[in-house]
Amino acid sequence: MKAKVERDERAAGWLTRCNRPLRGSLSRRLLVLTILFVMLAEVLIFVPSVANFRLNWLEQRLAAAQIASLALEARPDNMVSPALREELLRNAQVYAVALHRDDARRLVLSEDMPPMVDTSFDLRGAMALELIMDAFETVFAGDGRIILVTGEPRFGAGESIEIVFDETPLRKAMLQYGKNIFLLSLVISVITASLVYLVLHFVLVRPMRRLTGNMVAFRHNPEDARRVIAPSTRADEIGVAERELSLMQKEIRATLTQKAHLAALGAAVSKINHDLRNILASAQLISDRIGAIDDPTVQHLAPRLFASIDRAIELCSKSLRFGRAEEPAPRRRQVELAALADEVAEAAWSESDPIRWKNDVPAGLLVDADPDQLFRILLNLARNAAQALTEQAGTGRTDGEIGLSALRAGDHVHIDIWDNGPGLPPRAREHLFEPFAGSGRADGTGLGLAIAAELTRAHGGHIELLRSDASGTLFRICIPDDADTPLDCGEAERLAGQSA
Repeated sequence: MKAKVERDERAAGWLTRCNRPLRGSLSRRLLVLTILFVMLAEVLIFVPSVANFRLNWLEQRLAAAQIASLALEARPDNMVSPALREELLRNAQVYAVALHRDDARRLVLSEDMPPMVDTSFDLRGAMALELIMDAFETVFAGDGRIILVTGEPRFGAGESIEIVFDETPLRKAMLQYGKNIFLLSLVISVITASLVYLVLHFVLVRPMRRLTGNMVAFRHNPEDARRVIAPSTRADEIGVAERELSLMQKEIRATLTQKAHLAALGAAVSKINHDLRNILASAQLISDRIGAIDDPTVQHLAPRLFASIDRAIELCSKSLRFGRAEEPAPRRRQVELAALADEVAEAAWSESDPIRWKNDVPAGLLVDADPDQLFRILLNLARNAAQALTEQAGTGRTDGEIGLSALRAGDHVHIDIWDNGPGLPPRAREHLFEPFAGSGRADGTGLGLAIAAELTRAHGGHIELLRSDASGTLFRICIPDDADTPLDCGEAERLAGQSA
């Protein structure tokens, strides 16, 4: 009782967490992962964009320095006043400008005492990875560094142009650009993540939460029909999962209902069993007295009556074991199948029924099986066939026939039992060997085939329906020998076919 209360409390807590979308683990992880992935994509774009910003900034400085140098070339003596020179250098934001032209390097503009160069960069033919590494170097270099930059002059004005300037303005511009790009990326990430989250939340997360919540609720009380999920009309995987879950829940409810009915039936049978055994005991005493009558007919019928009553008493004694969902283990021994088949025919129908019996079992064929359980297997199948033929006899048919044949295939014995009745209805074939579902008659229970299949499996074999149509029905029972490593029944059939 305590464990059930704890399970109910855990289920209630889980359902409460599911009703908080942003605090649900799946929703939270989806939102965080979406933001991280969008940010990662932005970083992959951010680094090259910063390097490209630096390249464009330097190219603008080179262009400004080239324009400043044109003022000197406009003068015949390539000389300007100190004031104009300072203004040109200040507007170009450089300390010195040098041009390479005609294999000669000429200092075009320069301060009187330009500062010492700390490092140099050559933009000519620079690769993308090199530009990215130079951009990182600029960001982490600090303020006040003097650099020399070499590039190609515009409009073919020379072979190269060199400028010397303070890198601090470039570094500050890159930091500001990076800050703007980061904030923009963050906004884009949040907006994208929110949109993706909302779409996935409504398309995937909410349906999944509905599925999981329904499973928890159904586990809490599977007998409640309201807990069965109502599947949506979606055609995707979620819709398939909802429909399959609904079918599974309905099958579980049907199984639980069936088990409850079986439990109630078992309780009723256990009560009936006690009184029925007393009645059979009285019938056994009366049959003993009848057996003492000196009459040929009585003496002929008495052994069959005694055997039927003994089997009925034994069946009552073992009926409660079926309620424990386990048949006793077979007590195997060599059984002569032909004689056992005739006993089955005597017990399955009366002599007045219009049924012919055909025993095609080879003489001397032995089966390694429990004789009582094998008798029950064959009796259930023969009785079903006899009932179907008896019902047909009511319509005027008098050629009903039931037959049994057998052969040995390696370490197995194949037993075929057939009839020329109307065949099993479709519902019985769909639920074959299922109790209370595989009966071919309106008032049947289907227990006969279910018990026959269970007893056959206990012997390590199997039972299957080979044919059922308007010409009749054929069941095959495969019983392996009691060997340490018996062959599979299908393998035995294959070997028998090869030997034939």
